Amino acid sequence: MSRSDDRNARITRLVRPAVQAVQAYHVPPAQGMVKLDAMENPYPWPGELRDAWLAALADVSANRYPDPTAAALKAQLRRDGGVPDAAGLLLGNGSDELIQLLALALGGEGRVVLAPGPGFAMYRLIAAFTGLEYQEVPLADEDFALDEGAMLAAIARHQPTVIYLAYPNNPTGNAFDAAAMEAVIEAAPGVVVIDEAYEPFCGRTWMSALERYDHLLVMRTVSKMGLAGLRLGYLAGHPDWLAQLEKCRLPYNINVLTQASATFALEHGDRLRAQTDSLRAERERLFEALQVRDGLQQVWPSEANFITFRTQPGRAGGVHASLRENGVLIKNLDGSHPLLSDCLRVTVGTADENARFLVALDAAIG
Repeated sequence: MSRSDDRNARITRLVRPAVQAVQAYHVPPAQGMVKLDAMENPYPWPGELRDAWLAALADVSANRYPDPTAAALKAQLRRDGGVPDAAGLLLGNGSDELIQLLALALGGEGRVVLAPGPGFAMYRLIAAFTGLEYQEVPLADEDFALDEGAMLAAIARHQPTVIYLAYPNNPTGNAFDAAAMEAVIEAAPGVVVIDEAYEPFCGRTWMSALERYDHLLVMRTVSKMGLAGLRLGYLAGHPDWLAQLEKCRLPYNINVLTQASATFALEHGDRLRAQTDSLRAERERLFEALQVRDGLQQVWPSEANFITFRTQPGRAGGVHASLRENGVLIKNLDGSHPLLSDCLRVTVGTADENARFLVALDAAIG
C-alpha cells in the first residue's frame, strides 16, 4: 500500500462519517473586487476614531491572557444592546462559536435541531459535524413567511432540543411574523434561539421577551455593525442556561485585542449607528433600483443589509459569473435550496459600490 493509500485509509477509518460527509464552508477570494457577498459594513472608521482606537490598544498587555470573564466588554454590550438586568451573557468567537457551544452542550444521540429554511448555513453544518439530527421546515414559497402550522407540526413530531429562528432571516431578509414566532416559542420543548445578527438594520428585537420565557436565548453579533474583523458574538438568556453552556466554552476565547477593540467601538456606538442609518437608506435606494430591472424576475424587500433577487430561469450562474468578470462579487444562492432557484444575494454597499454593482448587473442581464 502506498503512503497516500495508507493515509486515506486512516482518514476514512478515524474521521467520523458525519464529518467526512460535510462540505467545508467556502469563502471565495475577493482581492481587488467590489465585495458585496458577505454582509459586511463597507465603511472604514474615520481617521480620528482610528487613531484613538490605536492609542487605546497601546495599553493592552499582549503578554498576558485576556480577562476570562470579559467583564468590561460584557458591561458595554449590556448598555449598548438593551440586555435585561436579570439576563446572563455568554461571549463567543463570532456567533458561529455560540452555535457550536449550543451543539456541544445540548447534543446527543437522537437529539434534533429544528429551523425554518432556507436559513443560515451554520445551523445545519454545525449540527452535522456534532452529530445532531437537523430538521428543516420550508418557508412559504412566495414571501418566505414562517409557516406556523408546519413548524408546530414539526415540533410535535420531532421534539427538538434546539430551535433556531433568525430575525431577520438570512438569506431571505425578512423578519418573521411575531405571533407565529410566539407560538413556536410557547410550543418548544427545548431551547429557542432567536438569531438577531441583523438587528441593527431591522430596529426590532426580542430582548425583552427574555423576561417572559426562561427557555429563550437571543443571539447577536457585532459583525454586521462594522466590526466583522473582531469576530465577536454574544448570547443573552437566563443565567442558569448560560452557566451550563459556559462549561463548554474554551477559556480565553475572546482575545485581548477583541475585548479592547469592541469595548472602544461600542463606547463610540453613535458612529456605528450613523453608518447603519446610511446603509438602511442605501438599501431602500438599491431595492427600488432592482425592482425596475426588466431582466429580474423578483426582488424581495429586506430588513437586513442585503437584498435577495431572482433572475430569469437558468440565468443566475451566468449573471453571477458576469458580475465577477466585471469586478463585483455577490453571493450565488442558486442550487443551495429548492426555494432559492435562480436567486442571487447582494450586500448593501456604499453608494459608489452599489452604483458599480448596478452597472455590472445591467451588462449581465442586458
